[in-house]
Amino acid sequence: MTSQKTFQRLVSESKRSVTSDAVVPSVIQAAGPVAKRRFVEFFTANIRNANTRESYLRAVRFFCDWCSDLSIPLLSVEPTIVAAYVEGLRARYADGSVKVHLAAIRMLFDYLTTGGVIPFNPATAVKGPKLIVTKGKTPVLSASDARQLIDSIDTSTVIGLRDRALIATMVYSFARIGATLKMNVDDVWLNGRRYWVRLHEKGGRYHEMPLHHSAEQFLLEYLTAANRFDATGIPLFCTVGRRKELTERRMHRNDGLRMVKRRAIQAGVSPLVCCHTFRATGITEYMRNGGTLEKAQQMAAHSSSKTTNMYNRVNDLVSLDEVERIQI
Repeated sequence: MTSQKTFQRLVSESKRSVTSDAVVPSVIQAAGPVAKRRFVEFFTANIRNANTRESYLRAVRFFCDWCSDLSIPLLSVEPTIVAAYVEGLRARYADGSVKVHLAAIRMLFDYLTTGGVIPFNPATAVKGPKLIVTKGKTPVLSASDARQLIDSIDTSTVIGLRDRALIATMVYSFARIGATLKMNVDDVWLNGRRYWVRLHEKGGRYHEMPLHHSAEQFLLEYLTAANRFDATGIPLFCTVGRRKELTERRMHRNDGLRMVKRRAIQAGVSPLVCCHTFRATGITEYMRNGGTLEKAQQMAAHSSSKTTNMYNRVNDLVSLDEVERIQI
């Protein structure tokens, strides 16, 4: 179920007193109509980010299904029960995923508590796994592999031009796939002698920055071939119809991931490449060529330089050179 469909269903259910069994877990339903409504309100009114909503809904449903299998009603959930569930998760998932699951459960119980459904939040006292991340795990391409990937795209069709422009925007603007795909055609505009882009970041924020000359060239060639230079309100990156023509429907991030995987295989680069790879690749190459962490943070629209530095893999190359000094 996509996040959009989930949101639409939850909104529809919130308008009625009775909610659907397909959306609301049986443990919540058994707690009564107030619990049902509070559950729906939590995911429709309290969580605005679609990706967070989808992730938290999945995590909460896992927990509720687990309680249902053990015949544990909502009002009987205690800290020891939540702790036992978390320990079970640690045997199957990475610490980061466990922390997301626990965060979703805590937030839901907080909302149920303030709504008078339960007397206290049983997840508050439960400690999650300690997780200290100093370097991201996103696969990074070398400059030559990134160029090989971009150059391998067949640009004799508007689809190829679209894909090249999308990848280039992420590489040269350090942009997330979500922020890139939310752009409309009029979010690319001429400012003086250089084109700029307006990226739609999390929390409704806009991040504007000039385009690298290569990204500018690729975007302009794509817009010219698509005949959409003067379009307003139309998504910049659209899906492809049955006749291999561009539609006016916005690409979903899953469409972008499938495209990136397909292009990576065709180019013969790492199959582990994902959309976030281009954000990390751009930041790494920028830093390797003398860029500063402060400016990289500004360009990536990060609130903390620690987050930006997690994408910087310049030191990986140094470490590899040092390891090769061990000649035995």
